[in-house]
Amino acid sequence: MYRGTYSDIYLNNIKYNVKTIINNYKDYKYYIGVVKADSYGHNSNKTVKSIIDGGCNYLAVSSLDEALIIRKEFDIPILCLGIINYKYISICEENNIDVTVTNLDYLNKIKDYKVNIHIKIDTGMNRLGVKDKDEFNSIFNIIKDSKVNLKGIYTHIYDASNKTNTNKQIKCFKDITSDIDLSKIDMVHIAQSDTLVNYPKIDFCNGCRLGIIMYGLTSSALNLKNTIDLVSEVIEIKRLKKGETVSYNGIYKADTDIIIGIVSIGYADGVNRHLKGAYVYINNKKYEILGNICMDMLMVKIDDSVKLNDKVYIYKDISHIKTLSKYLNTIPYELICNISKRVPRKYIK
Repeated sequence: MYRGTYSDIYLNNIKYNVKTIINNYKDYKYYIGVVKADSYGHNSNKTVKSIIDGGCNYLAVSSLDEALIIRKEFDIPILCLGIINYKYISICEENNIDVTVTNLDYLNKIKDYKVNIHIKIDTGMNRLGVKDKDEFNSIFNIIKDSKVNLKGIYTHIYDASNKTNTNKQIKCFKDITSDIDLSKIDMVHIAQSDTLVNYPKIDFCNGCRLGIIMYGLTSSALNLKNTIDLVSEVIEIKRLKKGETVSYNGIYKADTDIIIGIVSIGYADGVNRHLKGAYVYINNKKYEILGNICMDMLMVKIDDSVKLNDKVYIYKDISHIKTLSKYLNTIPYELICNISKRVPRKYIK
């Protein structure tokens, strides 16, 4: 942390958030903590431990690489939500990693391995999953005479804010699986963060996937806590005359004499270049980012109250992250996942 640039990770807040969610939605058997993308930019198995300590009894990742990092420390069921190349299924077998099956051909390639599988149903997102009822039935029947163990069936809701589409997806799931008794399946999971809080529990589902909600960036009704920030410091202060420009291409031109602070963070640290014109916090006061954000630095319009080495909060808290994501016309996920690996994480209990 020699640059004075880092990200605070609030482990007790993560644990608190998970406990709060589970206490508010008690009717599930499986609470699946989604820890892909380094736990949404929080990094480290310390974050994973807080999620487990909070009450999650299952984990979900995007890739086998992510699963194996977690498996080194934790003996907990792990589901890979992405497709694992069939050439590596033996590694899943050896390390007890659950595999997602999205089509009949894939199942035929892995059916001789002793692995837990979850069949993914594509109910409208058109990304991964089985869309055809006959194909689903073929998969289900082949499983009976294979070595794989059917652990779960699931789908992904692509727009939980749209009740019509969400209900269509749930109906589609029911239709595709209508020839089997879902109550005989160990795990059925549809609800993710937004679906969990916006819709009643689906009667045949006994699992839910907790993603962005664990980090406080959805559902203000639960009063969840902030789990991450992004901090740097003022490394130089300059006084500019009216008419002088700031940063590459000189797109900002001072219309009066101003003071600027140079901050030791840039787009190589994950700060989106389009955040020029947005604001950071220094000593709990807002200051505007001026000009193009550089690879390793950005410039902020300050006043005489700001001193050299003052802390600069690029992302201060939940509210600030949400505000900046709206400014960028994106989602909070992108901001926190894009904090680069060269930014050290400080784990705070």
